[in-house]
Amino acid sequence: MSAYRSSSSLDRLITGFDKALRVVGGVASASRANPGAHATDCELSDDERRHSAGLMRVNHVGEVCAQALYDSQARFGKSPAIRAQFEKSAREEEDHLAWTAERLAELGSQPSLLNPLWYAGSYVLGGIAAKLGDPHSLGFVVETERQVEAHLNRHLDTLPPQDAKSRAIVEQMRVDEIAHGAAAQALGAAETPLPVRILMTAMSKVMTTTAYRI
Repeated sequence: MSAYRSSSSLDRLITGFDKALRVVGGVASASRANPGAHATDCELSDDERRHSAGLMRVNHVGEVCAQALYDSQARFGKSPAIRAQFEKSAREEEDHLAWTAERLAELGSQPSLLNPLWYAGSYVLGGIAAKLGDPHSLGFVVETERQVEAHLNRHLDTLPPQDAKSRAIVEQMRVDEIAHGAAAQALGAAETPLPVRILMTAMSKVMTTTAYRI
């Protein structure tokens, strides 16, 4: 039995490492069609194209972080039902990862050069949240999704009106993030303490400001 557990743990470690490499390397496959696939690709000025690319790079970084968080929280979660929810959300977030990468390429841009750093930091945070217990881990998801939803709302406000492809992707991402937060809340999320929420907001500000440019 001990040998079986060791083998199982090694398999999970290898699988997790392989997924981390694929996420950081920009290799993602979507299970759903890209929401922007049928939107009209209108002409953008150079400034508008750079702005759209900056916002989509921020969104792509957010999805890199989401993969790390959900993978870590699923790995260290206590309840099978909660681990299953994290894994389900991670699969849906991988759609976002693929969509934003595709849109970045269409805009003639690329993902953040700091993706390995974003992934590693988020994986550690997810592990810490999970070690605090499932209610706190779920609460971390609720607060994260709340902040992501706010970011996406601001992006919808500032994306060029004619950039229908980017807007369609961001809108579907917003719908999914709301659903992920609601699912975590329904599973018994504890409220995240105010100091932690403030720290999360500050860290998010650093990430979004940096990812917009790099």
